[in-house]
Amino acid sequence: MKNELSFAATIGFFDGVHRGHQFLIESLKQEARQHGLGSMVITFGQHPRQVLNSDWHPLLLTTPEEKETLLRATGIDRLVVLPFDVAMSQLSARQFMEQVLRDQLDVRLLFTGYDNHFGHQERGSDCRAQREGFADYQHYGKELGMEVIGGTPLSEGTLRFSSSLVRRLLNEGDVTTARTCLGRPYRLTGRVIHGKQIGRQLGFPTANMLIENHDKLIPLKGVYAVLLSSPCLKEKHYGMMNIGHRPTFDGHHVTLETHIFDFQGDLYDQTITVDFITRLRDEMPFVSPEALKAQMQQDAQLAKQELSSYYPLQTS
Repeated sequence: MKNELSFAATIGFFDGVHRGHQFLIESLKQEARQHGLGSMVITFGQHPRQVLNSDWHPLLLTTPEEKETLLRATGIDRLVVLPFDVAMSQLSARQFMEQVLRDQLDVRLLFTGYDNHFGHQERGSDCRAQREGFADYQHYGKELGMEVIGGTPLSEGTLRFSSSLVRRLLNEGDVTTARTCLGRPYRLTGRVIHGKQIGRQLGFPTANMLIENHDKLIPLKGVYAVLLSSPCLKEKHYGMMNIGHRPTFDGHHVTLETHIFDFQGDLYDQTITVDFITRLRDEMPFVSPEALKAQMQQDAQLAKQELSSYYPLQTS
């Protein structure tokens, strides 16, 4: 059954929905308007590589729910989340364009990212075979009555925005540059669980966060200035988060502990969201709890300075 409106579409996994993705989608919307078509983004609920290799686990910048929210916020006319499975993985690029894009989704114009590839089949039959690319998609499009247009990458200075770049930055702890690439702070959401109360003993009570999506990327261990929000809180709060093993206390498991400035209350079992603004320092062992407390006082002062310059809190 055909839709009342035919579409211009782009397709990809779109992990992070970073500024390069946003630029591509804005370009798609312009092309759609010029051609009198609706704008459609097609993505997958599961990373294709997970279907092909069950032992592989991605490091995701966005959970499926976060990605869907961000994609819908771009103002596209339709979002399609395809259930990628083994059968779909066996479709050649031409079969995918014909059976899924044209026949199922009524795509009349395909707007591809500069490095986007899809389809199972490769040209040639030996080890020198190359993946099908833009020229092939254009050829198939002509056969199928589908125009194929290629997008351009978005760069800023030496940065060429990509999901792999953002992952590398976060693994290095550079949440500031990652924020530039994403167009927003990197975000973790989780549930507050009980900890060992060590922070409370030092005068810095913390909310211990449990990340329930195990594929979500956790930035490099260290101390960060963060913005904290929660459905149970009326406004955002400044905070500082420690990601690490608590080496001063011989910890063995990585914990995510956030001290919330100027806050008193019970957040246990509540969902909280932490936005990473800047990295303050590495995780390090201290000779005593008192030495750690002194350092945390310095961290708090620096964190408040960094946070106030990024997000001034409303004061009455």
